Formats: sequence, structure tokens, C-alpha cells
Amino acid sequence: MPGAPDMPYLRYPGAPPAGTQLCHLDELPDTGAKGFLFGGDVNRFDMFVVRQGDRLYAYVNDCPHAHTPLDYMPDRFFNLEKSHLLCGTHGALFRVQDGHCVAGPCKGRRLTPIPVHVAEGMVRIGKFNVS
Repeated sequence: MPGAPDMPYLRYPGAPPAGTQLCHLDELPDTGAKGFLFGGDVNRFDMFVVRQGDRLYAYVNDCPHAHTPLDYMPDRFFNLEKSHLLCGTHGALFRVQDGHCVAGPCKGRRLTPIPVHVAEGMVRIGKFNVS
């Protein structure tokens, strides 16, 4: 699957496959986020899931500017107002709904999305366009 145009996150080493179980939906607070790590060393894969009401968004935890994780503390992905995702390294701000950087050193670039869905109360990695 590496190189699949609709699954760009799979280009990252250690990326988990579709169907991987992440957590129970109720472990994600509304307007909150949770990070997940898979593997280690050169195959370490770092991602996070954001919940806003009934919607879930997931991204590779990798700032397109410095290639550092966004969270400055575990599971701290938002700015103070909780209006944008915040890179704790250089202060870049990203829209939650599409990962587009609206301010900071990587303005105009995007976070790499990961498809997720809920099945039987569990948040799982899925395929894009899953209902």
C-alpha cells in the first residue's frame, strides 16, 4: 500500500493498517485530542485523533515545518482558545477540519491526514470516505 494516493500516511514507517483499534470513543473528550504511538526507533509512528462533537479528525503527529511532534505535552494539541491545532515547537496554527496551516512558518502547508471511523464504539483507522 505504500504510495497509495488516497492514503498518504502509509508512506511513514510503522504506519498501522486500516482496522487498527485506537480507543473507545468516550475516551476522546469533545473538543479534545489524544495521541497514539506505534512501533519504535526508525519504525516509530506518531499520530493523534481530534474530536469535535460528532466529527473525528486524525493526523500524523509531524509538523510540516520542523518535523517535530505538535504536542508540547502529552495530548496537548490545541491553542488556548481550542480553535486551532498548535505546534508547540514554533507556534504554527492548523485548522482542525483539514490540517491546513493558517499561521506560522509552514503557512499554506498541511498535516498528513489519517482516515478514522467509529465501529461498535471503537475509534479505528479506516479508509477515506467510510460512512
